Amino acid sequence: MKNTENKPLAWYRERIDQLAEFMTPERYATLCRAAEFRTNYLTVLAENLFHGQNAAALMRHCEAFGVQRLHTIETVCPFEPNPMITRGTEQWVDHIRHESTAEALRSLKAAGYRIVATTPHREDTTPETFDVARGPFVLVFGTEHAGISDEVIAAADEFLRIPMCGMVESLNVSASAAITIYQLAERMRRTVADWRLDEPTRTELLYRWMCRSVKDSAQILLLTGTNNEV
Repeated sequence: MKNTENKPLAWYRERIDQLAEFMTPERYATLCRAAEFRTNYLTVLAENLFHGQNAAALMRHCEAFGVQRLHTIETVCPFEPNPMITRGTEQWVDHIRHESTAEALRSLKAAGYRIVATTPHREDTTPETFDVARGPFVLVFGTEHAGISDEVIAAADEFLRIPMCGMVESLNVSASAAITIYQLAERMRRTVADWRLDEPTRTELLYRWMCRSVKDSAQILLLTGTNNEV
């Protein structure tokens, strides 16, 4: 599919209406509802995760809790989610790869994100006390054994940890991500007014999803006369 970003809303809506005729009303309603709950206010950055199971779990957590963008740094090892675990969820989340930790942090800060490093070693905030309303933020998760890098620690605006009541110091990255993303996403939706995608972004996203959901979508739009660029 060609790049169709920045088209007029009417362009997307015409094609959405055409493709909606080729899926059940229930499927269309599911896609619309999911798009309504998507956010870029909260995003996630994974730094050199090397276990395919953890990579897949992180992808699934983002999809399940409405986080539309998953950023990755792969300077040490590739981010390769296990397809048996993702079970197709990767097609609903935008995966953005970065050349380096420095480039990722620079890009996200330039986009207005607070860098929030997740680590059990800093007494800053917890999922219950973190100020979700102070502006968009990115949760940074580090490698399975070493955690976040010194580069992330130096650049972080805030640190976040999950308090432990038992003998263990921390949870594995998959469990930590699930708890943190869920709690902060829920708090964000209750307290932040503009957490949703804006209408143009949401409409473009719904169009992309429908193109992936409808078999032969490009041919269908061509036959209906709406496929100048798909």
